[in-house]
Amino acid sequence: MFPAFWPTVRNTALPFNTFAITSIYWRIEANMQIVFLNTFEKPGEGNHVVSAQLSICESQGVWAVMWVEGEEDGGDQQTWFEGTSWEEMIVAFRHGIARVMGEGYAPIIDGMLDDRRTFAGSFVMMLQCYGELHADQELFQSLREWRRTKAIAEKRSAYLIATNRMLWMISAFVPRTAEELTQIPGWGSAKHASYGLEVLEITGEASRESEFPLQWVEEKLDSAAYTQWLYKQKETKYKALMDRQLAKKHILTTVQQGGTLEQLGAELELSRRELMDRIEQLEREGYDFEPLITRELNEVPENEQQLVWEALSQVGDKYLKPVLQQVYGTTEASQFDKPVDVLYERLRLIRLRFRRSLTSKAV
Repeated sequence: MFPAFWPTVRNTALPFNTFAITSIYWRIEANMQIVFLNTFEKPGEGNHVVSAQLSICESQGVWAVMWVEGEEDGGDQQTWFEGTSWEEMIVAFRHGIARVMGEGYAPIIDGMLDDRRTFAGSFVMMLQCYGELHADQELFQSLREWRRTKAIAEKRSAYLIATNRMLWMISAFVPRTAEELTQIPGWGSAKHASYGLEVLEITGEASRESEFPLQWVEEKLDSAAYTQWLYKQKETKYKALMDRQLAKKHILTTVQQGGTLEQLGAELELSRRELMDRIEQLEREGYDFEPLITRELNEVPENEQQLVWEALSQVGDKYLKPVLQQVYGTTEASQFDKPVDVLYERLRLIRLRFRRSLTSKAV
């Protein structure tokens, strides 16, 4: 089903000129049907208006998303997507729309991203935008260095301590008291208890021009810059989805062809832990990774696999640390024949098989 705002050329009279439709038809296969078409416009030099047409075409299960910009010499055509996956086509479609709308194009028929509530204006998003556009770069780098040091000391991912977006806002608004710091979106009581004094020590040495509370941001933030920033967030979001879909396709193809975790990690530039996260998600979506599990556990003794299986049955499969303790007797890395991360990977692979067995019994 198409989203409700999608018209079809066959059933709806749309305000498109004949040239645009003819141009697109000449540039696609003769047997393809245009199932969606919309015109975009943006101000050009002087009173000139630059126009473009976006279409979705389909033929025998093959989808194409096409963008034709301008009318001189038939316009400049770009193919945003061509393939059989509806899911991939939709993400490419939305990514492209976010990009061109961020460049100033506006659709004749509105609602293209179907999220007008977001674009109506969120104060938190305004603070995020202002922070990113007006961050004090010297202060931002000082905060990043503090975060890096803290992440190493606590053996945690840096983003769990504070995201870049949070550091941008802190460096733009320069809070100097606990009350001011907790007005930064995302900086809650737990984070403040852990890191508040250290951050305030850093910001206390920086100068600032603005004051708290931050309601003035809504009036001072440039509306055009804010709109462009919003579309950039959408573009980034859909680009990440596109990259994830490509990685998904690569994982499934490589596994089908007999590939290994080591090969996939190198090709996708993912850590083994991140790769296992992806595989577990795909398993939940219904994909079968038994061939990969068999290959990866080929050198693991059967009795060891059986002990893991029994531990999963006894202590549950939600948390793996109790399973590790029961099977290997300790959580001290120095006591293991294999690195702890390798053992956890084994446990995760066996858990995939274990959970599938539970699902099969339930059915």
